[in-house]
Amino acid sequence: LEACVWLEENLKKFDRILVVVSHSQDFLNGVCTNIIHMQNKKLKLYTGNYDQYVQTRSELEENQMKQYKWEQEQIASMKEYIARFGHGSAKLARQAQSKEKTLAKMERGGLTEKVVRDKVLVFRFVDVGKLPPPVLQFVEVTFGYTPENLIYKNLDFGVDLDSRIALVGPNGAGKSTLLKLMTGELTPIDGMVRRHNHLRIAQFHQHLAEKLDMEMSALQYMIREYPGNEEEKMRGAIGKFGLSGKAQVMPMKNLSDGQRSRVIFAWLAFRQPHLLLLDEPTNHLDIETIDSLAEALNEWDGGLVLVSHDFRLINQVAEEIWVCENQAATRWEGDIMDFKQHLKSKAASSRYLVFLQSRGNEERLCYCLKPSSFRDLCLVGLAKQDLLPFGFLNLGLLSPRGWLFGDTCSRFKAL
Repeated sequence: LEACVWLEENLKKFDRILVVVSHSQDFLNGVCTNIIHMQNKKLKLYTGNYDQYVQTRSELEENQMKQYKWEQEQIASMKEYIARFGHGSAKLARQAQSKEKTLAKMERGGLTEKVVRDKVLVFRFVDVGKLPPPVLQFVEVTFGYTPENLIYKNLDFGVDLDSRIALVGPNGAGKSTLLKLMTGELTPIDGMVRRHNHLRIAQFHQHLAEKLDMEMSALQYMIREYPGNEEEKMRGAIGKFGLSGKAQVMPMKNLSDGQRSRVIFAWLAFRQPHLLLLDEPTNHLDIETIDSLAEALNEWDGGLVLVSHDFRLINQVAEEIWVCENQAATRWEGDIMDFKQHLKSKAASSRYLVFLQSRGNEERLCYCLKPSSFRDLCLVGLAKQDLLPFGFLNLGLLSPRGWLFGDTCSRFKAL
């Protein structure tokens, strides 16, 4: 989230043409002055940010629908008159001919098109009933991948089925680690994690897509994962997450990333979890699908712990904000938009080292507080001789001053 705020604030000051493709409404609201809507191979330009686009488009479509309805009523009325009186008396025939000319003129001038609504996907999680609290309890939990480098120390909290928690904090602070401690994938160095005996936990994370057999269809995959269930039941389970018809039976290698994410949601939801742990669930979902996910989560009766860089999704579903930093998970007194303002203030008073980290074919924008001296650079594994002047990736919004580090560190920029 901190990197998102940094990027948004810098792009606001960008004094050149900027074209953005994003599924984050909050980000588009902060950065964009115009929105281009793509539909049916046509582009339409709207003035304003995303919220203004939604309002303007809604008003225009409402007026268009009224005009379309009026025109169709006029056309039907004229055609009926022509059919009834076109061969009647001379007077009625002349009136019918006049209406034919009016109709032809309307058609030549171009009739109003019927409004084509965007397809709205509906997600549904099955309600699972209640378990007596506490369903998940951390008791003086301490964890680190090595005893010398602790990520968390003496965590003491509970999660219940009415919990709606968003975990926020810097990259590397341990948000995903905390989710793994909840599931039992990781074990504390000290303390214990207590889980209700009947608690079912389902976790969404991006690496789940790697478990999908791309040669199989979504239907085949679900039948394999949950043997003994009828095909029709599996079709219904997948359909609850917006995949129907051919999309259910074609090889998953032919599905989009967003459709594969829906297969994963269907797979998780069929387990009927009491507690959902979602780690960046929106990466391959479009805006409308994200809204459908939020609506489904709000209607569901289970517990939720969310890690996301989407401020709007967090604002829609989270009732508590927990900040993961300094070996703790602390409840934020306020909502996510208050936390965003806090990050803006922090960004304005801080200087960052921002870098593009490469790992295989993956590149990720990362950041940390800018080291204050060459000694600090050496402490994080960067030698003074690796430091070279460099203009960062031709981004015009940034100062041309910058740094390039050795190959092990990829490309860096000091702000």
